[in-house]
Amino acid sequence: MKNSHEGTKARRRDKEELSRIVVDCGFRLHKELGPGLLESVYEVVLAKMLMEEGLAVQRQTPVPIEVFGLKFNEGFRADILVENLLLVELKSVEKLAPVHSKQLLTYLRLLDLPLGLLINYGAATFKEGCKRIVNGEQSFVSSCLRVNQNEGGGS
Repeated sequence: MKNSHEGTKARRRDKEELSRIVVDCGFRLHKELGPGLLESVYEVVLAKMLMEEGLAVQRQTPVPIEVFGLKFNEGFRADILVENLLLVELKSVEKLAPVHSKQLLTYLRLLDLPLGLLINYGAATFKEGCKRIVNGEQSFVSSCLRVNQNEGGGS
């Protein structure tokens, strides 16, 4: 089955279009498999779904870290990198902890990427398990998925 993203395969997609495609695929995956499987299952299936959309996908991407003039590639591994532009970090836990968002933001900073999606397949619904993380000051005016980084702040 082909979907509405098929016609966009030939051109370079921006981070907003990529995030829409990932969220769409992620939702369909959650709907099909439901919550609670191992993270690795969701990772391999979601990566395959994104590749079928014509996207360049890397799994378990090394996240290098530099400290004291030394560079280490084996410090961290990010779950899914889409088109070298959007980072997707997957979890399968009952409830996301604040450290999960911080982990993704750290990966975004180390890889110098603008946007990431944190998707928790352990949540009862996809909506409560999907979180958008932005690295730095950026314009996302057209975004249909916005997350307020001041979660405890006023409206």
